[in-house]
Amino acid sequence: MQVATYLKLSVAVAVATIALKTGAWWVSGSVSLLSDALESLVNLAGAMFALMMVTVAARPPDDDHPYGHHKAEYFSSGFEGVLIFVAALAIIWAAAQRLVAPQPLAQLGWGMALSLASTALNGALAWSMLKKAREVRSMALEGDARHLFTDVWTSVGVVAGLVAVLFTGWHWLDPVIAIALALNILREGGSLVMRSAEGLMDRALEPEARAQIQQVLDEFAHQAIRFDHVATRRAGQRRFVDLHMHMPAGWTLGRAAAVRASVEQALMAAVPGLRATIQLLPMDVEAHFGETKDPL
Repeated sequence: MQVATYLKLSVAVAVATIALKTGAWWVSGSVSLLSDALESLVNLAGAMFALMMVTVAARPPDDDHPYGHHKAEYFSSGFEGVLIFVAALAIIWAAAQRLVAPQPLAQLGWGMALSLASTALNGALAWSMLKKAREVRSMALEGDARHLFTDVWTSVGVVAGLVAVLFTGWHWLDPVIAIALALNILREGGSLVMRSAEGLMDRALEPEARAQIQQVLDEFAHQAIRFDHVATRRAGQRRFVDLHMHMPAGWTLGRAAAVRASVEQALMAAVPGLRATIQLLPMDVEAHFGETKDPL
């Protein structure tokens, strides 16, 4: 199943869970169930925006974007993080009103049943989406999956709290639970925004991928060949590595190009989704960065 298909499924599940959770709030009057329904609205908006950004990220390179559109996925994660902040503030506002004036709850059994049904839907989808996101390294899909997991734990917490209200009769627990869940949602939103910002700032590849790259280079390095200035970065699902390959000045261009092609193929085979850019230099020539030459 493709990433876009998962996100379309996420939109459909979000609509279903909104209906279930809104019904749970309507029959029970619980503000914590209302907060759960508000978060599902965020799920819907986030899934729709993620689907749009994944579609943009899949576009081929063009004159204005010669390196592709892969970073569009990071906008999806950041947008969803901001939506989470808005939802959390709305939850805190509603809960504060109920905390000042607690109200008795009705038909908690039906409310909790509807909430648990939506939780089962979200949990199954989130687990499947996160597995796919790790497989294809999709930031948009991972962001949506992690948000769904947050929704799952939110719903579980809400139901547990309502069970406590049911047995103790402490109606003030309902808004307190809602505020606690809102604070947890804020933490998850902050994490998504930070991950999005890191991606937009060309973060290096993960240590495992860098180790695989270094292993390939070590296999090719010998007295006639050496590598330096190795730099890696990520852009959505795409991975990049730039490096210099030094070889004897007496080698023909054809021979040097053949060795470079072998190194590129080995790197791309070792690290899925990698694009390698290798600059050829004579053994006795060094490239210098960030230095200015004296015009005289």
